Amino acid sequence: MPPAIRPVLAIHGGAGTVPRETMTAEREDAFHAGLRQALRAGHAVLKDGGAALDAVTKAVMALEDDPLFNAGRGAVFTADGKIEMDAAVMDGRDRRAGAVAGICGPRHPVLAARAVMEQTDHVLLAGPGARRFCRQAGLEHRPLSWFRTEFRWRALQEELERRRLGLADDGDEARKHGTVGAVACDARGNLAAVTSTGGMTAKMPGRVGDSPLPGAGTWADDASCAVSATGHGEFFIRCAVGHEVASRIRWLKQTLDDAANAVVMEELAAIGGSGGLIAVDPGGHVTMPFNCAGMYRGFVAADGSLHTAIYREPFRLERV
Repeated sequence: MPPAIRPVLAIHGGAGTVPRETMTAEREDAFHAGLRQALRAGHAVLKDGGAALDAVTKAVMALEDDPLFNAGRGAVFTADGKIEMDAAVMDGRDRRAGAVAGICGPRHPVLAARAVMEQTDHVLLAGPGARRFCRQAGLEHRPLSWFRTEFRWRALQEELERRRLGLADDGDEARKHGTVGAVACDARGNLAAVTSTGGMTAKMPGRVGDSPLPGAGTWADDASCAVSATGHGEFFIRCAVGHEVASRIRWLKQTLDDAANAVVMEELAAIGGSGGLIAVDPGGHVTMPFNCAGMYRGFVAADGSLHTAIYREPFRLERV
């Protein structure tokens, strides 16, 4: 009889962290609280024997409702002051996937992506067609004012002013890396992944990054791993990050940790890509490599305790 599989959930809130030198204690505590809330939401599904797909959906819904993170309510603005959100979901049991790009309106882009997977014959819907589908699917919608945060609006103005003055790029990771995501392995060994994002501050209207692209920012296959990535999306697309991690496991027989680290620390870095990912395999092993200053991240341990971190530091522990 095969050993029982320990259900596991891991999340990220983006690799675009606030620089350590400007992070206040109050803001740091708020980020940790937001991560813990998302972990609780997803873990509640797994501890009751629920599916990995439902667990990652619930976790990301919590992050989309938290204005601290660049997804849903905290999404960034495009160069013309609009909000265009992307999301993807993938089920490791059969590689079913659903995704949306360039939408604003649905309270939870993750539910829009899941509706594409479950209610259509397609994988990715974008733009006006995607928005029309979201209405037809009966998803909860919110007005633009609900998504707009003053913090994100100021970030847009600062970036536009930098460009107007012709100043050099300041290397602000938070402007380029903001994303949320979750991966899980349930008690049956099934995997799932979700990624959701508002994209990059002051991005060109119509720009789509790696998050809604299966094989790039999102991947799940019970034969290898589930991956959710966060970083400068164009580089993650060029490296097909999610699929590359899975391919290393399947064909090179690498461990999850070795495969993920090779992709993030070697392949991405070699072409100038920065960011990170979270991944889980069918045995319930988790890895969270990143090659930048920090990554909002967390996981639920076997005993149900919550572990969260931002920079290269020990995880904070909360007993539940």
